[in-house]
Amino acid sequence: MSFLFIAVNGCEEEHALLYPHGLQALHSLHALVPSLLRHEVEMALEKLGLIWDRTYAWEVFLDMMKSQTRYSFASADFPRHFTDVTRAILVDWIIQVHEIMNFQEETLYLAIHLLNRSLRLTKVTTANLQLLGMVCLFLAAKKEESILPDVSGLCFLMDYTYTKHQLLRMERKVLYGLKFELSYCPPLHFLLLFATIARCSAMVVWMARYLLELSLLEDNCVVFPPVQLAGAALCLARQVLQEPQTPEGEAAWCLASSIHVGSESALLKIMQILASAAVKAHAKETNATYVKFSSPETMHVSSHPGLNNVSSQPGGCT
Repeated sequence: MSFLFIAVNGCEEEHALLYPHGLQALHSLHALVPSLLRHEVEMALEKLGLIWDRTYAWEVFLDMMKSQTRYSFASADFPRHFTDVTRAILVDWIIQVHEIMNFQEETLYLAIHLLNRSLRLTKVTTANLQLLGMVCLFLAAKKEESILPDVSGLCFLMDYTYTKHQLLRMERKVLYGLKFELSYCPPLHFLLLFATIARCSAMVVWMARYLLELSLLEDNCVVFPPVQLAGAALCLARQVLQEPQTPEGEAAWCLASSIHVGSESALLKIMQILASAAVKAHAKETNATYVKFSSPETMHVSSHPGLNNVSSQPGGCT
């Protein structure tokens, strides 16, 4: 099964199939995407506060779809000294610091994205990995937050292992490596967009947000576009919770599902990764996300009994 990938080429709007033959220009976006979907996307973006003027909502959505592929990764390979375990430990620590600082969720996703890019573009020794992680979080905060922490406070959170001078020097190094390009459309925005269009319950949304955050710890997930990660997390959340659906709810879900990018096999692969991560999350040392989503504010989704029974071979997105 293939899904539509929406892109923009100058002022021309195009459709293309991402799998299996790459980008194929088709005639007209308006002829292929139902007006109902466009209306629902515009309403959802406004409800989520992602736009100020609905007049430009569809253009914002098109830009979201286009920008997610701007910094894609061909493989999950990182420098040799940066193993899967090392990466998970560093990401888990960033999640903890993010919680301490009470930053926005978008800040966390941007920080991990900058980390993934920096590890490929900037030479960093093992001894400076924590410093790199903090700098990526600091840069993400500058992009997303209205109130920034003091640099000395960041050094305190690293037990003064690094000085203010070292942190600011690493910041310059990372910015030059990234060519000052910090924009990113996080999978969280796509998840909330899908969930709003599909009229998902609060429990489903919190479960999907939990599963999506677990993807940050999984190095195999870095190769997937944000829209695929969001779609897979929402599909798996529905499967775990098994909430009864009304005909209206199923129709809304089908409409939201039409936005997914990629093949069904790609979505199933992500769901399998997330299902495996969820089963093991409570027993890992890198359990900051599990603890975070076990609170009353998150409806205790990380300790939901349905996760204990989730198969490592999830079914399709129904």
